[in-house]
Amino acid sequence: MDAVKLADAKAHLSELVDRVEAGDSIDITRRGKRVARLTAVARPRKPIDAALLQSLTAAIPSQSQSAADLVRSMRDSDRY
Repeated sequence: MDAVKLADAKAHLSELVDRVEAGDSIDITRRGKRVARLTAVARPRKPIDAALLQSLTAAIPSQSQSAADLVRSMRDSDRY
């Protein structure tokens, strides 16, 4: 957690908000004392629609080869 002077926070507010969105928490100080804290807002999670998820996975065609064989063929066909 970083501490930023109030004047610096005013000058660089958009940069501080970007840092908070990325997960940082920032304290704002006035005359050396902490007076405020910037933290991200907790967003509620969206519920998962199980029926929609099942219909999407059912629509995906099955692969003719294993994942290991696919990676090997991609690796071997690449030119170095």
